[in-house]
Amino acid sequence: MGARLLLVDDDRELCQLVSTYLNEDGFQPTAVHTGAEGVERAIQGGFQLIILDVMLPDQKGFDVLRKIRQQTRTPVLMLTAKGDDSDRILGLELGADDYLPKPFNPRELAARLSAILRRSGWQCEGTSTLRPPRVRSGDLELDMATRSVRKGEEELKLTSAEFDLLRLFFASPGRILTRELLVESVLDRKFSPFDRSIDLHVSNLRRKLGPHPDCSERIRSVRGVGYLYAWPS
Repeated sequence: MGARLLLVDDDRELCQLVSTYLNEDGFQPTAVHTGAEGVERAIQGGFQLIILDVMLPDQKGFDVLRKIRQQTRTPVLMLTAKGDDSDRILGLELGADDYLPKPFNPRELAARLSAILRRSGWQCEGTSTLRPPRVRSGDLELDMATRSVRKGEEELKLTSAEFDLLRLFFASPGRILTRELLVESVLDRKFSPFDRSIDLHVSNLRRKLGPHPDCSERIRSVRGVGYLYAWPS
C-alpha cells in the first residue's frame, strides 16, 4: 500500500493531473479544495503527508498550516508561487517540512514527497522487529522509533527535517557540518547556494531547543561554512 496523501488546492484541474500521476507512482492521493476541508481532513488523520497550496479561496494556506500544526505533526509540503521567497520562508517558519514552487514537474513533486516520507520514517515501519534506540545528550532524548524528542519532561514538536538535523548533529558533536552536507543528508537534494531552506530549519530547531542548561549555545553558526552542535561546557 502506498502512502496516503492529502492534497489541499483549489485548482481542480491541477489536482486531477497530480492525483493521476501520483497514483501511477504508487501514492494514494485525496484532494480537497478549501482550507476548511483541508484542516478538517488533516485533523481527522489517516494521512502520511499533506500537500498544501499557499493560495486558497477561503483562507490563506499559512493559516491552514497554523491550525494543522496545533493538532498534528503530519509532514506538510507547501506549494508556493515561483520566485516568492517570502512565502517559502514563512511556510518553513510555521512548520512546513519542505516547499515546491509552482509550476512544478510532477517527477520533482514525487521525489520531494518520497524524501519527506523517508525522513518521517514511514517507509521503515514494519521492516524490523528491533526497536531503534533512544539517544541521550544532556537534557535531550531522541527516540528513534517514534521520531520524537524530549527536553526534560517536555516533548518538543519537531518537523521531520528538524528531527533529522538534530539526529545528524548528535552523530557529529563538535564537528562542523557544511550546509551542503546538511542539505544532501537531511533534505535529500542537491545543494544550491541560493536555497536558504536548511538555514531556516536550523534556525527553527535552535529556537525550539533553546540553550543548554548552563545557558551555552547548542547549535553554533560557522560563518560561510555551516553549523556545529556544541556540548555543554
